[in-house]
Amino acid sequence: MRTRRPRIGLLGVMQPLYDAMIPGITEHQAAYARRLTESLSDVAEWTLAPPVRGREDAEAAIRDFEGRDLDGVLVVMLTYGPSLRVTRALTGTRLPLALANTQPDPAVSASWDMADMTYNQGIHGAQDTANALVRAGVDFEVVTGDWHSPDFAERVDRWARAAHTVSALRRLRVGVFGYPMNGMGDARVDETALLRALGPEVHVIAPGTLHRTMADLPEQAVNDLLSWEDEVFDVDVRLSREEREDHARMQLGIEHLLEESGCGAYSTHFDAIGEDGRFARLPMAAASTLMAQGYGFAGEGDVLAAAIVHAGHRLAGDGHFTEMYAMDFPSDSILMSHMGEGNWRLAREDEPTRMIKRPLGIGGLADPPTILFRYRPGPATLASLVSLGGERFRLVVAEGEVLDSPELPALEMPYGQFRPASGVRGCMDAWLRAGGTHHMVMNAGRIAQDWKVLCELAGIEYVQV
Repeated sequence: MRTRRPRIGLLGVMQPLYDAMIPGITEHQAAYARRLTESLSDVAEWTLAPPVRGREDAEAAIRDFEGRDLDGVLVVMLTYGPSLRVTRALTGTRLPLALANTQPDPAVSASWDMADMTYNQGIHGAQDTANALVRAGVDFEVVTGDWHSPDFAERVDRWARAAHTVSALRRLRVGVFGYPMNGMGDARVDETALLRALGPEVHVIAPGTLHRTMADLPEQAVNDLLSWEDEVFDVDVRLSREEREDHARMQLGIEHLLEESGCGAYSTHFDAIGEDGRFARLPMAAASTLMAQGYGFAGEGDVLAAAIVHAGHRLAGDGHFTEMYAMDFPSDSILMSHMGEGNWRLAREDEPTRMIKRPLGIGGLADPPTILFRYRPGPATLASLVSLGGERFRLVVAEGEVLDSPELPALEMPYGQFRPASGVRGCMDAWLRAGGTHHMVMNAGRIAQDWKVLCELAGIEYVQV
């Protein structure tokens, strides 16, 4: 789930050339900029800079936006503004950019005079500025349209969410408990290249730290979590108090360490937990609830997948970690699941979400309490972050739908069947050719265009299959 709305700065650009010709033009166009942000108040929280009339204004405004730690900058031409007045500010900022190619009046009118012509001449300022950004090699989005229209608001909303997500990735720390799964190649990444290119920093957390944190937790915190679970889940009566308390301490301990280290995502590997020798069980239910709270998660020490689940939360809400388990050719779908972790906010609403006692041989430990649910039917999108070597990354995206498929009574982990829009054969041929990984994020809805805008802003290659 997204924790907050994007925070965007609006940079309105004009120049002093018209002051003598049209007295009060700066105030007139500043009012237009205010109306524009008011019309987009549902899209983002806006910080409106005074009209930019020169290089010093532009650089001061961008410094202010960066100092406020905003997620992006929407540039709007209040009149024609020469690009060289804003080039240094816009090419030097770390904030994602978009050009809103719009104007105060949606239509040319026979009643227009020279003042109206000047108020509505932003298109050639947008061209001048876009040319400067292209020549500088800066990634940016463009939104052309009538600012009164729902389509314009929808496109700004898509960019703003993508900008928020890019900024979140640049701030992200991914906690890894222990070590990654040995031999699993598609999760491997040059951590310094990942940091330089996209921003996520890998932070290793020793399992012993988790063990000590679990032991130091106050009893009341454990009791409060168990009471909350009793209200939210259909809890298996076979689960003993001891099993549930141990699980609760793992969940609270992980959460405490993530908060303490500033990690917005994390990954655990069953061998790193099992081989440590101090833990009774794997933290399955913990992963599900922490994902539901907004943390990115992936199994087996997969930093790339944990980061993209985190991005899914910010971009579209309720990112869910999963993998492709098996193909079902008769229904043209793919069985999606993982060992026992899943964001239960994507659960069917017509069935209880259960916490079950579930035997699990992997890890060689005792039964881990596991959140069991079936995925909610409806449109859905998968996304896989691929490391291509060096600082090159690719996002492989597939739209489709979760089917209202029959139950699989023996499957004791979250699951659902996903039918790709391109069909199983077409989707999987393209997925494999593109190097799509076996861990991925799922979001409800058709959000491929949202991912595409994010890729354009972040410099990630985009492949839809």
